[in-house]
Amino acid sequence: MKTISDTNGDDINMLELKNVSYSAGEENGGVKDILTDVSLQVSERFVAITGPNGGGKSTLAKLVAGIIKPTSGSIWFDGQDITDLGVTERAKLGISYAFQQPVRFKGITVRKLLDIASDHSNNLAGLCDYLSVVGLCARDYIDREMNDSLSGGELKRIELAMAIAKNGGVFLLDEPEAGIDLWSFDSLTKLFTKLTGKTVLIVSHQSKIIDIADNIILLDREGAPVVGKRDEMLPVINGSRSVCSVIQGEQANG
Repeated sequence: MKTISDTNGDDINMLELKNVSYSAGEENGGVKDILTDVSLQVSERFVAITGPNGGGKSTLAKLVAGIIKPTSGSIWFDGQDITDLGVTERAKLGISYAFQQPVRFKGITVRKLLDIASDHSNNLAGLCDYLSVVGLCARDYIDREMNDSLSGGELKRIELAMAIAKNGGVFLLDEPEAGIDLWSFDSLTKLFTKLTGKTVLIVSHQSKIIDIADNIILLDREGAPVVGKRDEMLPVINGSRSVCSVIQGEQANG
């Protein structure tokens, strides 16, 4: 497995998109280009994907997760071409995806889902540890059903616990702030910064997410994505620095 080390010394998996494009059919029979010739490497611990609505942020996350396939180009993970692999195959390699609205499984308990996620490799104490990591009292949640009795924030914490149980290298979250209260969101934000040995990609407009990212991927409807360190990208997002200056800096460093 090909990994690099981030500034904290944690091994981080390498994710790469090569000339990836994605087009979708429209109701009028036409074709809409959503992403065009996107090439980027992700090797940081915490990456925020942001930009205006319609820029392709969620599409990019779904392409990485294998929910949809690119119209052209390729996607690589740890030196392996995963373009033609589906969601299940990518999950086995260590890529997990969390939907904007977590799925509720009526009749299935948290214990059962964590057991499946960990490939039946943990005892009860081990399963409870996953809940503790995400700030949930295991005694109160381990035998709860994944139904409407759980709030959006609780569901997202359980979903994160499942991702940790899978012991994967990449975790994708699509607008984790959707459907949860401010307190839950603040707690989740603090939790993201504590994850080690994983690449966390978060699609979000929220400044609290962007402010703690190591790298930021800025997608818009007009050109190629701009990728940079947080300190150089924040002025671009806030409008005090041009996209061109970041691109020129990347070319100079390259």
